[in-house]
Amino acid sequence: MASDFSDIERKYSALFDQFLSRRNQILQFKSFLEKETTWLTAPASTRFHLNVEHGLLIHSVGVTYNALKIKDLVAPDITDESVIVAALFHDTGKIGYPGKPYYLANDNKWEVEKRGMTYKVNPEIVTMNLAVRSLYLVSQHIPLTEEEAQAIVAHDGVYPVNGGVTNLEYFNKECRLQMIVHFADKWTAAVEEEGRR
Repeated sequence: MASDFSDIERKYSALFDQFLSRRNQILQFKSFLEKETTWLTAPASTRFHLNVEHGLLIHSVGVTYNALKIKDLVAPDITDESVIVAALFHDTGKIGYPGKPYYLANDNKWEVEKRGMTYKVNPEIVTMNLAVRSLYLVSQHIPLTEEEAQAIVAHDGVYPVNGGVTNLEYFNKECRLQMIVHFADKWTAAVEEEGRR
């Protein structure tokens, strides 16, 4: 995994070379994420895809590169910068806040051994939809277009979340960037990370 992770780190760093118009804000956000949050070490989930240290970063980089490939095929007029902002930061809600991580190591041995839940959600964090928390965090640091905001907040599409269907207000009203990020996210998690065939 160490050699694989060094490749992820290289790909992650290379993404920031592509920022032009909002470079200062984006680099400040990167610094905030890396120095004040669990961005570099957080898992991507409690027990599903990439529930390992660095899982969130690995997932976010994978989604971003897949989103760029899709964009190049179907919507080359959308800027790389816009795709990178929406795709790379679509799951930043999973970091929680400075000093208050969203995921904690699970100390329940039964859940770890029987259910594979290596992490648990921090019970002290205010309940909020993860995509909404992502938008909240990103928009405090980076000015976003409407399309970027929709792509972040609706990246899960209209799938059921926690037992109920959400995001129905976007059904048949998704912008192209949202569709690109959504599909890249789904493909990366289900096919590349979970091995779905």
